[in-house]
Amino acid sequence: MNENLFASFMTPTMLGLPIVIPIIMFPIILFPKPKQLINNRITTVQQWMIKLILKQMMLMHSIKGRSWSLMMITLILFIGTTNLLGLLPHSFTPTTQLSMNLGMAIPLWAGTVLLGFRHKTKSSLAHFLPQGTPIVLIPMLVVIETISLFIQPMALAVRLTANITAGHLLMHLIGGATSALFSISTPAALTTFLILLLLTMLEFAVALIQAYVFTLLVSLYLHDNT
Repeated sequence: MNENLFASFMTPTMLGLPIVIPIIMFPIILFPKPKQLINNRITTVQQWMIKLILKQMMLMHSIKGRSWSLMMITLILFIGTTNLLGLLPHSFTPTTQLSMNLGMAIPLWAGTVLLGFRHKTKSSLAHFLPQGTPIVLIPMLVVIETISLFIQPMALAVRLTANITAGHLLMHLIGGATSALFSISTPAALTTFLILLLLTMLEFAVALIQAYVFTLLVSLYLHDNT
């Protein structure tokens, strides 16, 4: 039971070789570069959504922060399409792997922090010690603020991993219960199947929301440091 339950989270292999990299690169195919003078409807909708998301996300940033626009839109498109493709049957979702999410979160977080220390040194150091802190509490607050700073990339990665993994596990459990109930009680099986459909619709929303939340938090870290 445990093997079947967590089999979808195991790294897929072909001929004994891991095929994670081709899976990660697959979403690039879904966003082709337009080669025609007049775009078709799909490309037009894609470009409209990209401009809308980018405008909303970069509205609060300074000129230095807006230089990350390409990085932000690439990040949200990659996470969103990867999450959606993971909802297909017999597919693998790379964002359920904590190692991959940490690999995205840590460099982005480190880049924003280093940018802050470079351009806003005094302001960045001031975060470690709020104004008006009693002298007795200074060492404790410095330690707490340092820990909270280093927890930020962990929180980013764990939040994305936990939400995507929990949804996949719940769909797997309800799907298994639905198939088992068909031989016992048809009305109960149909009820469970309806719940599964509603949960699938919810997971589509969660896949997009988690991509937006991950990118928005990185954007907020960038805003605090530029």
